[in-house]
Amino acid sequence: MKSQERKIVILFSGNGSNMLNLIEKLHQREFLDSQNKLCQIIVAACICNNPQARGLQHLESKNIPHFIIPSKNRSKQDFEYELVEKIQMFDPALCVLSGFMRILSPYFTTRIKALNIHPSFLPLHKGAYAIKESFQSEENYGGVSVHWVNEELDSGEIILQEKLEKITNESFESFETRIHALEYDLFPQAILLALNLKRVKV
Repeated sequence: MKSQERKIVILFSGNGSNMLNLIEKLHQREFLDSQNKLCQIIVAACICNNPQARGLQHLESKNIPHFIIPSKNRSKQDFEYELVEKIQMFDPALCVLSGFMRILSPYFTTRIKALNIHPSFLPLHKGAYAIKESFQSEENYGGVSVHWVNEELDSGEIILQEKLEKITNESFESFETRIHALEYDLFPQAILLALNLKRVKV
C-alpha cells in the first residue's frame, strides 16, 4: 500500500546548509502519522530570494524543483505576492524558512503556514547577529529555537528549542559550529512535530 505524502516547501537566502540537511534527513523518507500509517515527506520545491545564493548550486544535483524570486529592488508587496503564489502552486502542508533573511508581512503569514529556525534561545537575541550576540552575552548558554512564523521578527510561538551550554574559553568559531550542529538535529525534529509525524521504529 502506497504511503501518503506530506509536501513541504523550503525558503532560503544563502548557503543552504540547513536546507540540505533537511533534504537529506526528510525528503522521500517515510514516517508514521497519528494513526500509525506510513507517510512520506516530499520536499516539493526550494525557493530563494537571492540570485547569488551559494545554496542554489547544491540543488542542481538534487532533482528538486527550485526557483529564484528576487526580493531586491522591488516592493515588499510585489515580492510577497509572487512568493505566496509560487508556494501555493505546490499546496504544501508546511513551508520552512531555512536561513531566509526576510521579515514577512501579514499578507504572507495569514496565507502560508510556516516554521523558522533561529540560532539563539528565544526570546533572547533576535535578529541577524544572534550567534555572535549570544556568544558575547553573559548567559552561560546559547541555543537554537524553531518557531511558527508571524509578522514580528523571531517572535512566533516556539515549537521546539534547546539550550547549548557554553564552554570556558571556547572560540567563537567552535561555538558557532556547535550551534549549527544543534540546528541540524533540532530542525528535522520540529518539522516532524509540526506535521504530527513520528519516526518509524526499526
